[in-house]
Amino acid sequence: MLSAYGTDKGCLTGFPAIVDVVPEGVVWIDMVEPTFEEEKIVEASLKIDIPTREELAEIEASSRLYQEDGAAFMTANLIRRGENDRPESSPVTFIIKGNQLVTIRYHHPQAFPVYVHRAMKPQSTAMTGWGIFVSLLEAVVDRAADHLERVGLIVDETSRKTFSNSRTTSGRRARRKPLNLSELLEKIGEEGDFNSKMRESLVSIGRMVAFMQAIVDQTRQTKDMKDNRARIKVLQRDIQSLTDHASFLNGKISFLLDAVLGMSAIEQNGIIKIFSVAAVVFLPPTLVASIYGMNFKFMPELDWVYGYPMALGIMVLSAFLPWLYFKQKGWL
Repeated sequence: MLSAYGTDKGCLTGFPAIVDVVPEGVVWIDMVEPTFEEEKIVEASLKIDIPTREELAEIEASSRLYQEDGAAFMTANLIRRGENDRPESSPVTFIIKGNQLVTIRYHHPQAFPVYVHRAMKPQSTAMTGWGIFVSLLEAVVDRAADHLERVGLIVDETSRKTFSNSRTTSGRRARRKPLNLSELLEKIGEEGDFNSKMRESLVSIGRMVAFMQAIVDQTRQTKDMKDNRARIKVLQRDIQSLTDHASFLNGKISFLLDAVLGMSAIEQNGIIKIFSVAAVVFLPPTLVASIYGMNFKFMPELDWVYGYPMALGIMVLSAFLPWLYFKQKGWL
């Protein structure tokens, strides 16, 4: 699908559907899962070679950032939350030629419709190809900041559930909430996966912005380009700050993961301890019952009137004494 946009009175305006040729006045062409025919239309109009989906997936810097046919080709991984809140990462290519911007993408980052909705109102920035490109990246970085803020909130909430104690309504004694450790592990794993993908996305965007900076420095410094250059520097600082924040969140997630795994081990040890204590407590009574269950002909206690109560008493006492010992030691 091709979406074409122009500018009017400082606002972004949409063009009718492109059929055979890109009309005059188009400054941004947004290609979403383009067909072969749509690629050929843009290639013929702008005289450039549109990279294929396989080429977009290349990870070498030379394949993602290059100049060809008078155009700059830049690719970065953008991330979004898909179905079931799962992270979806896919490369998005930005092509700048003259005063026209072309974007090629095969998924739907929320930053694009957010920017289009905002740009339909009068803007203080220049609505040129470069100006739209920088504004679009600003929307992408803002969206990344929102994602990281949400990851931080989820991590803090999970940490609170893991380490805090809940009191009874009467306030008599603090009791630890029963934790669903498997659910906590799943939540931590999801946010850790999302955070790592977000950091990877920020690194790719940072490389692309650095490449943009080099191109802008070599371009004739008009007033608009000077403004874009200043905005690119701010973008670089924002991306670096978000990358550092993603690294910080990654450390918190790793610590929280270790803590939950440690609590799981403690719970397992507690269960094993209960079984061990139970085995030790019931071992002496079992021994007494085994002795009097032997089939020897001469066992005087079998003929005693109080032999049976005596055996029961010995079994109860032999079970109570180990339990009392463990209780005094604080093992129970």
